[in-house]
Amino acid sequence: MTRRAVAQERAEANARTASSAPARERDPFDDELDDIDEAPAPATEPLGPDDLPFNPYKGNRGFTRAWHAMKNSLYGFRVAIREESAFRQELTLAAILLPCSLFAPVAPVERAALIASVLLVLIVELLNSSVEAAIDRISLERHELSKRAKDFGSAAVMVALGVCVITWGLILWPLASAWLARIS
Repeated sequence: MTRRAVAQERAEANARTASSAPARERDPFDDELDDIDEAPAPATEPLGPDDLPFNPYKGNRGFTRAWHAMKNSLYGFRVAIREESAFRQELTLAAILLPCSLFAPVAPVERAALIASVLLVLIVELLNSSVEAAIDRISLERHELSKRAKDFGSAAVMVALGVCVITWGLILWPLASAWLARIS
């Protein structure tokens, strides 16, 4: 029997046991001690990987899993380009800055820092968009916690943009001042 079949069988057995013996829920704040006659609940062991219910979306392994992950990633990238104007703006900025970083006369480590700072902005924007989409999926009504979560994501994007500006400034400022001295 495969691990998946065993896990599914255990999940079904647990569901049958739970439905056959209705347990009376106890209020955790109830100070009455009239339930002393009841037997204590059996101790359960921590769940292992075989104890979890079967998830049909996690069935792919190996190359098939990597292929589906890549397809989903590309789909997410396309949706971000189509739906998120901030991502499009930052992608335009990346299309300008990445070639500049390749042609800038800097050391390889500095070049890597320039590229990484630009890619960091795109990564944080994608994560911010996913947080916003998840919050909008939960509810579109205005709520203080939803606003706070969206503001945190926006602040993370602003920090990433600041890191990008500081990185480019610190690396390219000496080059710009040397170039201006040569022109004068």
